[in-house]
Amino acid sequence: MPAQSSPHALRPNTPPSTPLQALLELTGATTLTPVPAEVNVTGIEQRSNAVRPGDLFAGLPGATSHGARFAADAVARGAVAVFTDAAGAALIGEVAVPVLVREDPRAVLGELSAEIYGHPSDRLRIVGITGTSGKTTTSYLVEAGLVAAGLSTGLIGTIETRIGGQRVPSALTTPEAPQLHAMFAAMVEQGVQAVVMEVSSHALALGRVDGVRFAVGAFTNLSQDHLDFHKDFEDYFAAKRRLFEPDSPIAARTSVICVDDEWGKRLAADLAAPITVSTGDPANTSRSRTVGSSDRAAGTDSEQPGRTGASGESGAGAPAHAASTGADWQVVGEVKTTGGEQEFTAVGPSGELTVRLRLPGRYNVANALLAVATCAAAGVDPAIAAPALATVDVPGRMQRVERGQDFLAVVDYAHKPAAIESVVATLRAHLTDAGRGRLAVVVGAGGDRDAAKRPLMGAAAARGADLVIVTDDNPRTEDPAAIRAAVVAGAHELPATDRGEIREIGDRAAAIAAALAWARSGDVVLIAGKGHEAGQEIQGVKHPFDDREVLAAELDSLLAQHSPHTDSEDLTVS
Repeated sequence: MPAQSSPHALRPNTPPSTPLQALLELTGATTLTPVPAEVNVTGIEQRSNAVRPGDLFAGLPGATSHGARFAADAVARGAVAVFTDAAGAALIGEVAVPVLVREDPRAVLGELSAEIYGHPSDRLRIVGITGTSGKTTTSYLVEAGLVAAGLSTGLIGTIETRIGGQRVPSALTTPEAPQLHAMFAAMVEQGVQAVVMEVSSHALALGRVDGVRFAVGAFTNLSQDHLDFHKDFEDYFAAKRRLFEPDSPIAARTSVICVDDEWGKRLAADLAAPITVSTGDPANTSRSRTVGSSDRAAGTDSEQPGRTGASGESGAGAPAHAASTGADWQVVGEVKTTGGEQEFTAVGPSGELTVRLRLPGRYNVANALLAVATCAAAGVDPAIAAPALATVDVPGRMQRVERGQDFLAVVDYAHKPAAIESVVATLRAHLTDAGRGRLAVVVGAGGDRDAAKRPLMGAAAARGADLVIVTDDNPRTEDPAAIRAAVVAGAHELPATDRGEIREIGDRAAAIAAALAWARSGDVVLIAGKGHEAGQEIQGVKHPFDDREVLAAELDSLLAQHSPHTDSEDLTVS
């Protein structure tokens, strides 16, 4: 398949043809005019500018506009029919194609899309990964394990969609149902055997994965996020449960649950025969650790007795978990860390195996253990899957930017309170191991998203950092200053003795430059929030902005000022 410009273009070259009359019966829709017997559908699309001849155009109500307003454009591009609700039908007016009308058309959109593309997920081994944090990293690890077993594997997630050698940036963590089933059909057409995909709570609540037959569902953890969309934490949890509950139409055939946090324990307890995973350390997934002021002194550790280092991490290795967690998969013995690499022993139904990672952070031990168990649930020998994890890097996740500086500069996607705590704890542990150094965190919060988490993000950064610079993330349609004020307020809620210095610099590039100017030998600078993203969204416009590129450029500028003979062309972004 040739390179495509967007995930909406990932469609099969030879799609099946389905009589429109059959789709009318499937959906239970009505139509004001008879449906001609000769009308056949070869695709389905929600975006009028992506419609191809033979498509059914789904004109659905959206957050700001009704898709039916674009029906005329869709028909002009070759749509053979329109599927909408009564409000949409009233907006369409006269068109030269049948209009199918149904109350709540989104409720059947997934099954409708699956039918149009011939139920491609039935011919794929699909692994769905859900949870608040760790979905992307775990999906990359599982993909590596499946590929090591010789399975042609597709990937769908926050960063990108991959089919074979083709990579396409993702617009959504989980695509809308028409695009998702089209992707599956394209994968089947190209001989793909397995798919690893991230499944967001939005996708579960809105039916984006309806019609998908999941072989394995995996749960990472649950912490605060998306409470602008979900009415409360229980509603958020209920959305995640849809991937596992036996009475759910999308329930995975096999469930793999990390039980390091209370939500995982609760989910596992409600399922008949889940495969459970535990590192034995709740801090790996609940990320409840609070870093006190004494943590900021190089080489000190304010953990309670019996715990080691920030987030339970130390260069000499974390202690063995003495008591069994009772989980099917566990970590035993020390977690050995060397630089940014880790090694641990996993014990599962088939015995012990060594797992190596080049991803730092004890939370990545939980991600890796879950990945090995998930590969096993998908039918892959863990002894084959585990070694492959050592080859995995994840864009924008604890990604180091090296330009010859004598301090550590890291970009990470952490944009939730719990994730910020985890990353800060990991970097604080690095400083503890080194016996010196300070930590600066550049952080902001996204606009038009869960506002309640903003002060929590500020507090999470301030607890563990010597310097916090609050800046703009993706303000979207909100006032950037108001967003920053909420983050700053959260940071200042901590007593001065329990936090580092707090600054506010709205311009993100200037904030990054300020953090670098502050750093000295042995320090760590973390740029949090955007990770792999290549743009900054402000008032409906996405401006080019990649934290990794800006960080590299600012480092080059800083080094040029202090070392005029440094040849930056010999240095690379790692």
